[in-house]
Amino acid sequence: MNFVEELRWRGMIHDIMPGTEELMQKEMISAYVGIDPTADSLHIGHLVGVMMLKHLQQSGHRPIVLVGGATGMIGDPSGKSEERNLLDEATLRKNQEGLKKQLRKLLDFDTNALNRAEMVNNYDWMKEFSFLSFIRDVGKHITVNYMMSKDSVKKRLTGEAGEGMSFTEFTYQLVQGYDFLHLYLNNNCKLQMGGSDQWGNITTGTELIRRKTGGEAFALTCPLITKSDGGKFGKTESGNVWLDPEKTSPYKFYQFWLNTSDADAEKYIKIFTLYSKEEVEAMVAEHQQAPHLRILQKALAKDITIRIHSEADYHSAVEASEILFGKGTAEALYRLDEQTLFSVFEGVPQFEISAAELSAGIGIVDLVSEKTAIFPSKGEARRMLKDGGVLVNKTKVTEDFTASASNLLNNRYMLVQKGKKNYYLLIVK
Repeated sequence: MNFVEELRWRGMIHDIMPGTEELMQKEMISAYVGIDPTADSLHIGHLVGVMMLKHLQQSGHRPIVLVGGATGMIGDPSGKSEERNLLDEATLRKNQEGLKKQLRKLLDFDTNALNRAEMVNNYDWMKEFSFLSFIRDVGKHITVNYMMSKDSVKKRLTGEAGEGMSFTEFTYQLVQGYDFLHLYLNNNCKLQMGGSDQWGNITTGTELIRRKTGGEAFALTCPLITKSDGGKFGKTESGNVWLDPEKTSPYKFYQFWLNTSDADAEKYIKIFTLYSKEEVEAMVAEHQQAPHLRILQKALAKDITIRIHSEADYHSAVEASEILFGKGTAEALYRLDEQTLFSVFEGVPQFEISAAELSAGIGIVDLVSEKTAIFPSKGEARRMLKDGGVLVNKTKVTEDFTASASNLLNNRYMLVQKGKKNYYLLIVK
């Protein structure tokens, strides 16, 4: 597989240094992407770089994930208007372990093949580097004029983005450039990849390699992912969409991809899945014939939920979605774990009921009118019960129904439905 050609049809190339494609056709190379360990989980914004590494490995080349333990302590000025908080070593190490656990699902670290994925941390080679050694061995090879010509620096210095720039951040591109040099010398790494905002930092590395060793290294960047409505990709009202199921439930993760617009789904299915060009073209054509079936969104959400989480999580997310939209069964509802239950019914009215009262049994009319405010009166509750419009845990009930502890979901919750669309979550205290 031609790696550059694969990225090209997927819309994943923004800038590429001349000679990159020719080099990769000629020999197996190592290439790296840097990830700052500012959290113990990746979010979907990281997936673009990881997918570049995935395609690289599938093309027979060797992916390296560089965890920026040292650079994470500094803060990259690219695309930022403020300095970030600095992290201590213990936090960085904890975060690194969390990232590797997730990356194992996406890259092959365990194969015996030569293109086995590797994870490195630049803190390991930067922590013993004295300031004097750094400015002597690295700083003298790159001029201040060269560093100031970078867009990320110019914008900060002219006040276009934030309030100036500290010396710490100014040195960031030198530290990142040294990472590339270190990997070039020790890991035979000849290519660095990243988002288009990283072009300046990456080319500082290629320049440092050229000036210090006389060797040649290469750079490739992908476009920054945007949403068709101008919103920021990967952000929701509740913040980042994380890969960690504790931070973003598999249901919410699935829903994020399922709810993308048609224009975004056509773009994302090329970037975030492993479907072939022929498969994608067939799905796009099919989707255009019947957009209401949301073929692209469903294929996108399925592929990425299974790869990040599991097939069981995917099926659970589909079942949960059907419960909310009226197609789900009582059996499916009882199978939901507590986190998914809350994710599905986030925002629906909630009422507390007493565990002691429930153990004795509560008649349905009293439950929905006196113990909660689902109905304003017993008379209205009886009328709807008579018409079959009240459901407890997706099962229609009549006026003689008595709610008890045996009706609880996860031993603590009960779902009451009034009509087709009005849900209420009862929580036992």
